[in-house]
Amino acid sequence: MVRQLPTVLVTGASSGIGATYADRFARRGHDLVLVARDQTRLEELASRLRAETGVKIDVVRADLTDSADLARVETRLRDDDSIGVLINNAGVSAPGGFANGDLDVMDRLIRLNVTAVTRLAGAVVPRFLARGDGAIINIASVLGLAPEISLGAYGPSKAYVLALSQSLQAELGGRGVYVQAVLPAATRTEIWAKSGRDVNTLKGVMEVDELVDAALAGFDRREAVTIPPLPDAGQWEKFNAARQAMLPNFANEHAAERYRTGNPGNSIAAQ
Repeated sequence: MVRQLPTVLVTGASSGIGATYADRFARRGHDLVLVARDQTRLEELASRLRAETGVKIDVVRADLTDSADLARVETRLRDDDSIGVLINNAGVSAPGGFANGDLDVMDRLIRLNVTAVTRLAGAVVPRFLARGDGAIINIASVLGLAPEISLGAYGPSKAYVLALSQSLQAELGGRGVYVQAVLPAATRTEIWAKSGRDVNTLKGVMEVDELVDAALAGFDRREAVTIPPLPDAGQWEKFNAARQAMLPNFANEHAAERYRTGNPGNSIAAQ
Protein backbone atom coordinates (compact mmCIF):
# COMPACT_ATOMS: atom_id res chain seq x y z
CA MET A 1 0.00 0.00 0.00
CA VAL A 2 1.41 3.39 -1.03
CA ARG A 3 1.57 5.80 1.90
CA GLN A 4 -0.23 9.08 1.28
CA LEU A 5 2.19 11.97 1.26
CA PRO A 6 1.39 14.63 3.87
CA THR A 7 -0.23 17.87 2.85
CA VAL A 8 2.06 20.91 3.13
CA LEU A 9 0.79 24.23 4.49
CA VAL A 10 2.85 27.19 3.29
CA THR A 11 2.48 30.73 4.65
CA GLY A 12 3.51 33.70 2.56
CA ALA A 13 2.85 31.49 -0.46
CA SER A 14 1.84 34.07 -3.05
CA SER A 15 5.39 34.93 -4.19
CA GLY A 16 9.10 34.48 -3.61
CA ILE A 17 10.33 31.78 -1.25
CA GLY A 18 6.84 30.61 -0.29
CA ALA A 19 5.66 30.22 -3.89
CA THR A 20 8.85 28.33 -4.76
CA TYR A 21 8.38 25.95 -1.81
CA ALA A 22 4.82 25.37 -3.03
CA ASP A 23 6.11 24.57 -6.51
CA ARG A 24 8.76 22.15 -5.24
CA PHE A 25 6.48 20.24 -2.87
CA ALA A 26 3.74 20.03 -5.52
CA ARG A 27 6.25 18.47 -7.91
CA ARG A 28 7.10 15.95 -5.17
CA GLY A 29 3.42 14.96 -5.15
CA HIS A 30 2.24 16.73 -1.99
CA ASP A 31 -1.17 18.37 -1.74
CA LEU A 32 -0.96 21.97 -0.57
CA VAL A 33 -2.65 24.58 1.57
CA LEU A 34 -1.47 28.00 0.43
CA VAL A 35 -1.82 30.95 2.82
CA ALA A 36 -1.21 34.62 2.03
CA ARG A 37 -2.95 37.98 1.85
CA ASP A 38 -3.10 38.24 -1.96
CA GLN A 39 -6.07 36.09 -3.02
CA THR A 40 -5.56 36.72 -6.74
CA ARG A 41 -1.94 35.66 -6.79
CA LEU A 42 -2.68 32.62 -4.65
CA GLU A 43 -5.40 31.51 -7.06
CA GLU A 44 -3.09 32.02 -10.05
CA LEU A 45 -0.34 29.95 -8.42
CA ALA A 46 -2.80 27.24 -7.37
CA SER A 47 -4.29 27.00 -10.86
CA ARG A 48 -0.87 26.66 -12.47
CA LEU A 49 0.34 24.02 -10.02
CA ARG A 50 -2.89 22.01 -10.28
CA ALA A 51 -2.53 21.96 -14.08
CA GLU A 52 1.16 21.07 -14.01
CA THR A 53 1.24 18.54 -11.16
CA GLY A 54 -2.31 17.31 -10.54
CA VAL A 55 -2.12 17.81 -6.77
CA LYS A 56 -4.98 19.14 -4.67
CA ILE A 57 -4.55 22.73 -3.52
CA ASP A 58 -6.60 24.79 -1.08
CA VAL A 59 -6.20 28.55 -0.97
CA VAL A 60 -6.62 30.42 2.31
CA ARG A 61 -6.61 34.19 2.14
CA ALA A 62 -5.29 35.43 5.50
CA ASP A 63 -3.37 38.32 6.99
CA LEU A 64 -1.39 36.68 9.78
CA THR A 65 -1.02 39.97 11.64
CA ASP A 66 -4.81 39.94 12.07
CA SER A 67 -5.81 37.90 15.12
CA ALA A 68 -8.99 36.52 13.54
CA ASP A 69 -7.22 35.44 10.35
CA LEU A 70 -4.37 33.92 12.35
CA ALA A 71 -6.85 31.99 14.47
CA ARG A 72 -8.46 30.51 11.34
CA VAL A 73 -5.11 29.17 10.15
CA GLU A 74 -4.33 27.85 13.63
CA THR A 75 -7.63 25.96 13.59
CA ARG A 76 -6.83 24.45 10.19
CA LEU A 77 -3.45 23.25 11.48
CA ARG A 78 -4.99 21.91 14.67
CA ASP A 79 -7.84 20.02 13.01
CA ASP A 80 -6.68 18.94 9.53
CA ASP A 81 -5.07 15.51 9.95
CA SER A 82 -3.78 15.51 6.38
CA ILE A 83 -1.33 18.37 7.06
CA GLY A 84 2.07 16.91 7.96
CA VAL A 85 4.40 19.77 7.03
CA LEU A 86 4.16 23.42 8.12
CA ILE A 87 6.33 25.99 6.35
CA ASN A 88 6.47 29.20 8.38
CA ASN A 89 7.66 31.44 5.59
CA ALA A 90 5.54 34.59 5.91
CA GLY A 91 7.65 37.49 7.08
CA VAL A 92 8.36 41.15 6.56
CA SER A 93 11.31 43.51 6.82
CA ALA A 94 11.26 47.22 7.64
CA PRO A 95 13.43 50.16 6.63
CA GLY A 96 15.84 51.80 9.06
CA GLY A 97 16.93 51.00 12.58
CA PHE A 98 15.73 52.13 15.99
CA ALA A 99 17.09 55.69 15.83
CA ASN A 100 14.40 56.72 13.37
CA GLY A 101 12.17 53.64 13.36
CA ASP A 102 8.39 53.56 13.21
CA LEU A 103 7.18 51.59 16.24
CA ASP A 104 3.90 50.69 14.58
CA VAL A 105 5.80 49.17 11.66
CA MET A 106 8.03 47.27 14.08
CA ASP A 107 4.98 46.02 15.96
CA ARG A 108 3.50 44.61 12.76
CA LEU A 109 6.87 43.01 11.94
CA ILE A 110 6.95 41.29 15.33
CA ARG A 111 3.37 40.08 15.00
CA LEU A 112 4.20 38.45 11.66
CA ASN A 113 7.81 37.33 12.14
CA VAL A 114 7.51 36.23 15.78
CA THR A 115 3.93 35.89 17.02
CA ALA A 116 2.46 34.18 13.96
CA VAL A 117 5.39 31.77 13.66
CA THR A 118 5.06 30.85 17.32
CA ARG A 119 1.31 30.40 17.32
CA LEU A 120 1.19 28.34 14.11
CA ALA A 121 3.93 26.02 15.37
CA GLY A 122 2.16 25.77 18.71
CA ALA A 123 -1.14 24.94 17.00
CA VAL A 124 0.23 22.02 14.98
CA VAL A 125 2.71 20.46 17.44
CA PRO A 126 0.17 18.59 19.66
CA ARG A 127 -1.31 16.83 16.63
CA PHE A 128 2.16 15.97 15.26
CA LEU A 129 3.11 14.52 18.63
CA ALA A 130 -0.08 12.49 18.84
CA ARG A 131 0.64 10.83 15.51
CA GLY A 132 4.40 10.58 16.06
CA ASP A 133 5.59 12.47 12.98
CA GLY A 134 5.50 15.83 11.25
CA ALA A 135 7.82 18.56 10.11
CA ILE A 136 8.09 22.32 10.61
CA ILE A 137 10.27 24.50 8.41
CA ASN A 138 10.89 27.97 9.85
CA ILE A 139 12.42 30.59 7.57
CA ALA A 140 14.86 32.63 9.64
CA SER A 141 17.81 34.66 8.27
CA VAL A 142 21.57 34.93 8.58
CA LEU A 143 20.85 38.36 10.07
CA GLY A 144 19.72 36.51 13.17
CA LEU A 145 23.44 35.79 13.64
CA ALA A 146 24.57 39.30 12.72
CA PRO A 147 23.38 41.89 15.27
CA GLU A 148 26.05 44.26 13.96
CA ILE A 149 23.91 44.77 10.84
CA SER A 150 21.28 47.17 12.07
CA LEU A 151 17.88 46.72 10.47
CA GLY A 152 15.71 47.55 13.44
CA ALA A 153 13.66 44.64 14.72
CA TYR A 154 14.17 42.43 11.67
CA GLY A 155 17.44 40.73 12.69
CA PRO A 156 16.29 40.20 16.29
CA SER A 157 13.02 38.70 15.03
CA LYS A 158 14.95 36.20 12.95
CA ALA A 159 17.26 35.40 15.87
CA TYR A 160 14.08 34.46 17.71
CA VAL A 161 12.97 32.20 14.86
CA LEU A 162 16.33 30.41 14.96
CA ALA A 163 16.20 29.99 18.75
CA LEU A 164 12.58 28.83 18.60
CA SER A 165 13.45 26.25 15.97
CA GLN A 166 16.39 24.92 17.96
CA SER A 167 14.28 24.76 21.11
CA LEU A 168 11.48 22.91 19.32
CA GLN A 169 13.93 20.45 17.78
CA ALA A 170 15.55 19.81 21.17
CA GLU A 171 12.16 19.22 22.77
CA LEU A 172 10.40 17.33 19.99
CA GLY A 173 13.07 15.76 17.80
CA GLY A 174 13.18 12.57 19.82
CA ARG A 175 9.40 12.23 19.58
CA GLY A 176 9.07 12.13 15.80
CA VAL A 177 8.75 15.83 14.99
CA TYR A 178 11.46 17.36 12.80
CA VAL A 179 12.09 21.12 12.93
CA GLN A 180 14.37 22.87 10.45
CA ALA A 181 15.54 26.48 10.61
CA VAL A 182 16.54 27.87 7.22
CA LEU A 183 18.84 30.91 7.24
CA PRO A 184 18.91 32.66 3.87
CA ALA A 185 21.15 35.61 3.17
CA ALA A 186 20.08 38.22 0.61
CA THR A 187 17.62 36.54 -1.75
CA ARG A 188 15.90 38.01 -4.80
CA THR A 189 12.35 38.40 -3.50
CA GLU A 190 9.78 41.17 -3.16
CA ILE A 191 10.67 41.77 0.49
CA TRP A 192 13.31 44.30 -0.60
CA ALA A 193 10.92 46.52 -2.54
CA LYS A 194 8.34 46.31 0.24
CA SER A 195 10.94 47.57 2.72
CA GLY A 196 12.02 50.42 0.43
CA ARG A 197 15.29 48.95 -0.91
CA ASP A 198 16.41 48.18 -4.47
CA VAL A 199 17.67 44.59 -4.56
CA ASN A 200 19.66 45.38 -7.71
CA THR A 201 21.99 47.62 -5.69
CA LEU A 202 23.02 44.71 -3.44
CA LYS A 203 25.88 42.28 -3.91
CA GLY A 204 25.74 38.54 -3.36
CA VAL A 205 22.01 38.13 -3.92
CA MET A 206 20.92 34.49 -4.31
CA GLU A 207 18.16 33.54 -6.72
CA VAL A 208 15.09 32.17 -4.96
CA ASP A 209 15.07 28.85 -6.86
CA GLU A 210 18.63 28.11 -5.75
CA LEU A 211 17.84 29.09 -2.16
CA VAL A 212 14.82 26.82 -1.86
CA ASP A 213 16.49 23.88 -3.61
CA ALA A 214 19.42 24.13 -1.19
CA ALA A 215 17.06 24.39 1.78
CA LEU A 216 15.23 21.27 0.60
CA ALA A 217 18.54 19.40 0.33
CA GLY A 218 19.02 20.25 4.01
CA PHE A 219 15.43 19.19 4.72
CA ASP A 220 15.99 15.81 3.09
CA ARG A 221 19.14 15.35 5.21
CA ARG A 222 17.18 16.32 8.31
CA GLU A 223 19.49 19.20 9.20
CA ALA A 224 18.38 21.20 12.23
CA VAL A 225 19.90 24.39 10.79
CA THR A 226 20.43 24.99 7.07
CA ILE A 227 22.48 27.97 5.89
CA PRO A 228 22.47 27.81 2.07
CA PRO A 229 25.12 30.52 1.42
CA LEU A 230 27.65 29.17 3.96
CA PRO A 231 30.46 27.31 2.12
CA ASP A 232 32.03 25.70 5.20
CA ALA A 233 29.54 23.82 7.36
CA GLY A 234 32.31 23.44 9.93
CA GLN A 235 32.05 27.13 10.78
CA TRP A 236 28.46 26.68 11.96
CA GLU A 237 29.38 23.48 13.77
CA LYS A 238 32.22 25.24 15.64
CA PHE A 239 29.97 28.19 16.46
CA ASN A 240 27.27 25.91 17.81
CA ALA A 241 29.80 23.79 19.73
CA ALA A 242 31.25 26.92 21.37
CA ARG A 243 27.77 27.95 22.44
CA GLN A 244 27.05 24.53 23.90
CA ALA A 245 30.41 24.48 25.71
CA MET A 246 29.31 27.54 27.71
CA LEU A 247 26.09 25.96 28.95
CA PRO A 248 27.48 24.09 32.01
CA ASN A 249 29.05 27.32 33.29
CA PHE A 250 25.70 29.09 33.39
CA ALA A 251 24.75 27.02 36.44
CA ASN A 252 27.44 28.55 38.68
CA GLU A 253 25.92 29.95 41.86
CA HIS A 254 28.47 32.79 42.14
CA ALA A 255 29.55 35.46 39.73
CA ALA A 256 32.68 34.78 37.70
CA GLU A 257 35.96 35.77 39.37
CA ARG A 258 36.52 38.63 36.93
CA TYR A 259 33.42 40.34 38.31
CA ARG A 260 34.41 39.88 41.96
CA THR A 261 38.13 40.67 42.14
CA GLY A 262 38.98 44.24 43.11
CA ASN A 263 35.41 45.22 43.94
CA PRO A 264 35.22 45.85 47.71
CA GLY A 265 31.56 46.65 47.50
CA ASN A 266 30.72 43.21 46.20
CA SER A 267 29.02 41.15 48.93
CA ILE A 268 30.40 37.84 47.66
CA ALA A 269 34.02 39.10 47.59
CA ALA A 270 33.62 40.59 51.07
CA GLN A 271 32.58 37.28 52.65
